Amino acid sequence: YLSMAAYFDGLNLEGFAHWMKLQAQEELMHSIKIFDHILERDGSVKLEAVKAPIAEWKSPVAACQAALKHEQLNTKQINALMDLSYAEKDHASKTFLQWFVDAQVEEEASASALVEKAKMVKDSGGGLFMLDKGLGARQLTPQK
Repeated sequence: YLSMAAYFDGLNLEGFAHWMKLQAQEELMHSIKIFDHILERDGSVKLEAVKAPIAEWKSPVAACQAALKHEQLNTKQINALMDLSYAEKDHASKTFLQWFVDAQVEEEASASALVEKAKMVKDSGGGLFMLDKGLGARQLTPQK
C-alpha cells in the first residue's frame, strides 16, 4: 500500500495516496496483532525478507484493482489459517482469527467500491479530482 501511495503521490492524487497510506497503517496494525498473538501463545516469530513491491501501474484503476486483489489474497490466507486452526482444534486461534475473517469482509468491500468508483471516472480529470477529494477525507478507524 505504501508503494501505491507513492505512485498516487507521483500523479498528484493526494487523496488516493492518503487512502493507501491509511491502508498501510491498518495492515501494520493487523500484522502486529498476529505477531503478538503468536508470542502470547509461546510461539516464535521469524521475520524474513519481503520482496520489493510493484511501483508503477498502467492507471489509477489498475492500482485500485491491485489493492482489491491484495485484499482477496489476504482473505484467502486468513481462511487458510482458520482452516488450520479447525484441523488442529486450536480454539484460541479460531477465536482470534474470527476478527480477521470479519474484518476482511469490510476490507474487500471497501477496495471493491474504490475500484468501481475509479472505473466510473477512468481518466476524467474532473471525476478523478472529485474522487481524490473524497478519498482524502478518510480517517483511520480504531481497531478492537
